[in-house]
Formats: sequence, structure tokens, C-alpha cells
Amino acid sequence: MKYLVKYSPEMTIKSRPVRTRFAKQLRKNLRVLLHRISDRIEITGGWDFVTVDVPDSLEARQDEVEQILSTTQGICFFERVLHHAYTSLEEILAFTLPVFRDRLDGKTFCVRCKRIGRQTFTSVDVERFVGGGLNRNTNAEGVSLNNPQVLVKLEIRDNDLYVVDATIPGVNGFPLGTQDGVLSLISGGFDSTVSSYLSMRRGLLTHFCFFNLGGREHEIAVKEVALYLWMKYGSTHPVKFVTVPFEAVVGEILEKVDNSQMGVVLKRMMLRAATRVAEKLKLEALVTGESVAQVSSQTLPNLSVIDKVTDHLVLRPLVMMEKQDIVDTARAIGTEEFSAVIPEYCGVISVKPTTRARMHKIEKQEGWFDFAVLDAAVENAEVLIIDRMNLEAEHERHEVELVSEPGSDAIIIDIRHPDEEEQNPLRLGDHTVRKIPFYKLNSAFAELPRDSEYLLYCAKGIMSRLHASYLLEQGYSNVAVYRPE
Repeated sequence: MKYLVKYSPEMTIKSRPVRTRFAKQLRKNLRVLLHRISDRIEITGGWDFVTVDVPDSLEARQDEVEQILSTTQGICFFERVLHHAYTSLEEILAFTLPVFRDRLDGKTFCVRCKRIGRQTFTSVDVERFVGGGLNRNTNAEGVSLNNPQVLVKLEIRDNDLYVVDATIPGVNGFPLGTQDGVLSLISGGFDSTVSSYLSMRRGLLTHFCFFNLGGREHEIAVKEVALYLWMKYGSTHPVKFVTVPFEAVVGEILEKVDNSQMGVVLKRMMLRAATRVAEKLKLEALVTGESVAQVSSQTLPNLSVIDKVTDHLVLRPLVMMEKQDIVDTARAIGTEEFSAVIPEYCGVISVKPTTRARMHKIEKQEGWFDFAVLDAAVENAEVLIIDRMNLEAEHERHEVELVSEPGSDAIIIDIRHPDEEEQNPLRLGDHTVRKIPFYKLNSAFAELPRDSEYLLYCAKGIMSRLHASYLLEQGYSNVAVYRPE
């Protein structure tokens, strides 16, 4: 298998030194990701594309390769191509014909040729010759230059012919690692997960900061969605997940702050804490999921008052987006099902929240607040490397058993996202495998017979260990993790 990977448009308009640097980072990121499948996959670069060569022996891993290419920042689209070193127009037709013979049956088509290098013919010559040959030698309905049902795409580079078998869109943006680091405030809901994704898509090395208002269950749920985002869109670089215990801060606000001002004060406390975390991690900016006027704390006057609490740049990728657009994006990137079941912890609920906060009123309210409580929350923040966070957290909670060879009576529960499970089904011969996605596991597990042994499975063993730890904490002793060697 061979792929031609095309850069995002914004990469192509950069100056030569910047474009060269971005392309180099993209190739580096692809090597990290694709070499997890096999180090025999070759990634080579060109001025306007990257070539990915996958050995034929890895054909069964095609879906995995294409999943990586479709979720790696900096790629506009990629083409699965068939390569041939041609010598004549007749040879180009002969190589193209078997690829499209069945696809053109009863359909209109046209041929488009992109040509680079010096040849004795033009691109139009190729399109006419190959188009005529396909029309004569297939059961195509005919040629349609304006609205074809099938587009036959050819690329010719010097003496190399690439017949495009499929064109698959990428996520565009800039390669991860080409921009500075930021701290994204994540609650696990639609807004904060989408804003985190958009930050990563822009090439920003995105770390996560979670303000825990709702206890262990909420923390696990948010760690899951952050882990998913990192694994799918950012695993070329290590990032941190920071948990700030904020229950006491909320309690202080509820006790000391006027009801109508609580929402704005809570956001200011979060930005204060996030700024201090970002300073410790040497991060240049904060990212939030706020959108203008979506809720009372997000009116322009309120946002202005909230921002005055920090000297750090506050980025709001969703600031002009409507809620449905945000939900649609969450669905497209795979976080909708996470966010739909994330427990909601509003922290403070004002009966008549202010929509036009005034600085002097807010400062007066904060004058009653004991800032030692905020200091303690920041001091007790837990900073973990995201792909190791469960291991460190579980060390002090519950030891999760890892099983590489399940017993004959063990039931394997595949907790992966349905899309991931469908691409690479788990097959274990005689063993029973049940499919219960992670977002349904907590409720579904309570309905399972208590006298059976259950082994949770996911691709990297991280989500399965998080869930196993939580189930053990809930008193289930019949759960472990299936981790094949």
C-alpha cells in the first residue's frame, strides 16, 4: 500500500523555512504513530506531499494506518494510490483499466490528471487518451466532464504514475508540536472537549486542567475523555493532566459570595488557579470552552471581568460557535458519547445570575473570600503524565490485576468505543467476549451476574484499568484487566 499525504492549505502558504520545519515535524509525528504498527512502514517527504509506503504484508492493518492519517494534524487529505513506473500512454491506460473497470459499470466518469516533471505529452493528452480507453473497454455510461459519478484521478511525477484508489480527508491544522504549549480547562462536557480538540488541531501542545467539583466518578469520566482526545489526536507528544480539588473553593463561594455573583466569582477563581498551574508548567496560554452568551457567565461584560483576573492569554476557540455546531463537532471527533454521559456538576447555581458584572462589586464579594482555601487547592493539585495517570492514581487506591491468559470461565468485556472495536474486533477463540462501551459500563456492570469473573479490555490497557479501579472501589471483587502479551 502506498499513500500520498497532502499538506493542509495553511502549511503550503508558509515561507520556505517555516513550511520546511512544519513538514519535518509532520513526518516525525507520522513516524512515531505509524511505527507503533510496524517500523517497516516508510515515511519520506517532498515539497508538497509526504509518501507513506506500507509493506503488502501489513495489508490487514490498512484501517489502522488510515485512521492515523485521518486524525494527524497538518494533513488536508491523503490518497491511497497504486504506483507504476510507466513508459507510454498505452501503459498508463493498461494500469488504470483494471482499477476502475468495475467501478465504472453503468456510471458516468471523467479523468483528471495532475502532472509534474517533463514529459512528451500534456495532462489533457493523458485525460483524453485514458478517458477514451476506459469508455471503450468498460460498461461505463459515458464521459461527463461537469458532473461525473466517478472521478478517475491520476498523478504523474516524472516517470512515476500514481492511480488514486481513494481520497480520504484529514483534519487540516498544523502538525502537533509546531506551536507552544497551552493549558486547556476541561470539564468533560461538549464545550471543553471540542475546544481542547481545536487547540490540538492548531498544533498547540495541549495539556489538561480539571477542577474536581464532583468527586471520583466525575474525575474518572473526565480523564477518559481527555485520554481519548490525546490517544486519537495527540499521542505523539507527552502531555499532563492536572486535577485541582475545588470542592472547598466552591464551599467558600457558597458561604461568602452573594448569590447573583457566584458564577462570575467561580470562573475567576478557576482562572486564578489555572494561571498558577500554567506558570508552574511554563505554558503560555489558557484554553476555555466558553461561547458568547451561551450561559449567563459568558456575556461580554462577564467575560471581560473574568479575564481581568489573569495576565495569561485566554484562548476561546468556541467563542462564536453555536451549541449545535459544537455538538456536531463533538460527534465528528468521537467525543459526543463521552460528553453525553459525563456527570454534570455546576458547582454553584445562582437564582438570578448577573449578566453585567461590575468589577467593584466582584472585588467587594471576593474580599470576603478566604484565599487560603484557593492556595490549598492549587497546592494539592495532582499533576500526572496522561498515559500513566491511572497507574499512579491506582497505586494509592486499588491494585488492579492484569491477566494475560484468561481462564476458561472468564468473560472478556471489550469496553472500547464502538468505532474502534469495529475497526479491529477482538477475537479470542472459545472465550466469551461481550461488547459494553466504556460509557455504558458502570450501569451495565451492576446487572451482570456476581459469580462470574470479568476481564476488561481496551487497546492500550489504560481505560480498562481506570474502570477496573473504579469498580473495585465500588465493591466489585470479580473484575480485572485483560492485557494480552
